[in-house]
Amino acid sequence: MGEATSLIRTLDQELGALARGASLECLVCGEFVLRWGGEIRCLECDSRIADAATFAGQQSVTSTAG
Repeated sequence: MGEATSLIRTLDQELGALARGASLECLVCGEFVLRWGGEIRCLECDSRIADAATFAGQQSVTSTAG
């Protein structure tokens, strides 16, 4: 259980850094991300996170890698 908790904590920190603009790296594939249309998108793997300014702190991550 401790490993899962630390993984969740690390993921939460990475999502926060991405939403704040402190990180420009996709969490899925490691490529650069682009802020576009209220989202933070990775053009390589099409992962998306809702921009914090648009959704007031609610974060949503989707991926259609396949």
